[in-house]
Amino acid sequence: MEKTVDQWLTDLEERLKFLREMGVDFVFWDKDKSLGRRSGLGAKPAGRAPDDPLTPKLGARAWAGDGAAALLGVREEILGCRKCGLASGRTQAVPGEGNPSADLMFVGEGPGYDEDAQGKPFVGRAGQLLTKIIQAMQFDRSEVFITNIVKCRPPENRVPHKDEVECCTPYLLEQIRLIRPRVIVTLGKVAADFFVPNASGMTALRGKFYDYGGIKIMPTFHPSYLIRNEGNREIRKMVWDDMQLVMAALGKK
Repeated sequence: MEKTVDQWLTDLEERLKFLREMGVDFVFWDKDKSLGRRSGLGAKPAGRAPDDPLTPKLGARAWAGDGAAALLGVREEILGCRKCGLASGRTQAVPGEGNPSADLMFVGEGPGYDEDAQGKPFVGRAGQLLTKIIQAMQFDRSEVFITNIVKCRPPENRVPHKDEVECCTPYLLEQIRLIRPRVIVTLGKVAADFFVPNASGMTALRGKFYDYGGIKIMPTFHPSYLIRNEGNREIRKMVWDDMQLVMAALGKK
C-alpha cells in the first residue's frame, strides 16, 4: 500500500525532528535522488581480485566472483557455528543483513536480547536509533550492511571475550572481503578496537578516518551509548559530525 500525502508529511516531520535532536542546523536537497537517480557513488566492480591488498588480511578462502551467493554460504556457516561457548546460550546466531554489495557497512559489538530473539542485527531500541541515523544519511537500511564483531549474544550483554572474538573473526573478515564496502562505521569501542587496535578512548578516536586494507574506517559511539546519555546533545552532535564525514566520502552532500 502506497503512503498517503499525510503519511509522507508525518514521516518528514519525524525525520526533521530527529535531525534537530542530532544537532543538524540545515539539510541539503538531493536533486538526483528526488528524481529517482542514484548519485555520487560511482560504479563498483563486481568482485575483489585475488591479488587485491585486502585478500591476505581477509581469510584464506578462494576468491569468488559471485559475492552474494558466497555471502549466503557464510551466513549458513554462522547459523550452524558451535566454535565457542556463546553458541550454547544463544536462541539463534545473528549473521548480519543488508546489501551484499553495499558501499557502507556498520559493525557493532554483538547481538542483544532482541537481536538474539529475532536473528537480525540492531532491531532493539539501539537498532531503531541506528535506522534513523542511516535514513538521515540519505540511505535506506536495505542499502547498507549491518553486522557485529561476534555473531551470538554474550550473556547479559557483557563485552565479548578475546577467544569469542577470535572464533568469529574469520566470519567477519569474509563478510568484509565479499561485500567490499568503501566505508565501515564501527559502533562502540569493541568494534573500533578490532579495526584500530590499541587505540585511545572513543572521544579521541572518533571524527577521523583510519585505513584498513584500503577501506575507510570511521569509529563512532554505539547507539546504545546515545540512548544512555539521551540528554547529552554534544554526544549526538559528535555522532552526526562523524556521519557527515562518511556521507562526504560516499558522495552524499
